[in-house]
Amino acid sequence: MPDVLTLLSGNAHRKLSQDVARHLGIQLCDATITTFSDGEILLQINENVRGFDVFVVQPTCTPVNENIMELLLMIDALKRASARRITAVIPYYGYARQDRKVQPRVPISSKLIADIITAAGTNRILTVDLHAAQIQGFFNIPVDHLYASPVLLDYIKRSDFKDLVVVSPDAGGVERARAFAKKLKASLAIIDKRRETANVSQMMNVIGDVKGHDALLLDDMIDTAGTITQAANALKEKGARKVFAACTHAVLSGPAIERINDSAIEELIVADTVPLDAKKEKCRKLTVLSIAPLLAEAIKRIHEESSISSLFV
Repeated sequence: MPDVLTLLSGNAHRKLSQDVARHLGIQLCDATITTFSDGEILLQINENVRGFDVFVVQPTCTPVNENIMELLLMIDALKRASARRITAVIPYYGYARQDRKVQPRVPISSKLIADIITAAGTNRILTVDLHAAQIQGFFNIPVDHLYASPVLLDYIKRSDFKDLVVVSPDAGGVERARAFAKKLKASLAIIDKRRETANVSQMMNVIGDVKGHDALLLDDMIDTAGTITQAANALKEKGARKVFAACTHAVLSGPAIERINDSAIEELIVADTVPLDAKKEKCRKLTVLSIAPLLAEAIKRIHEESSISSLFV
């Protein structure tokens, strides 16, 4: 059987797929993905993939449900075309925030999505910075969980920060912020936050010394930017010299861009796990770093059956 590394892209983030392919030194697999007039997706893979090791790149970002359906159809097509192994490369895993029951009679949506992706015929998952690490356990297939921290750290180390303090915008992100601060040899602060309703948060207090320091807010994603902008204002009130923010997934929905532009944040540093071209033009504070080299190296190592964890030592 042939063992050919093949990269297939959906429509969710084709630019990222092309960047990954370029770093791997290969061409994207030729496929046709269109829709019927009623919105049904019509998909056909135009190359032989029998016996190939295929990686399907598709972040499940906006439009979330359409991109998930497209991913499922690509996986089913590959399975029926006798691909040897199918790896779903999901840089941004949608529905990750719904990872547990927080109220009666609600679904655990991230578990359901994991079941559907597995049932479609996926053999392996490659993803980046899951909102909750335990989501790996929702899959009954191998999951390679990458971290964007090497990409963010490299940029931050080259930046001119003064007396940097890494700040977690909530208690749930303390472990991430502590590990980041350790690598930067920086101090740590925490925002005490209470969330009243979905997408609405109220800042309460800053735990730690930020006065006269450059503060770096660190989170895994920014959606409506309510939390991060309120945190930035709280840090400025406590005497922070400048406030920066860094995150992996810049979802930036609703009023996010307007909030960031009007906030105390000097620069928002993000990875390109979701498409950002149009948003980058509107948000003058946005710095986008490429995750493609990291994904390409991980894909190469999976194909060669070598270590992934050594990427983060």
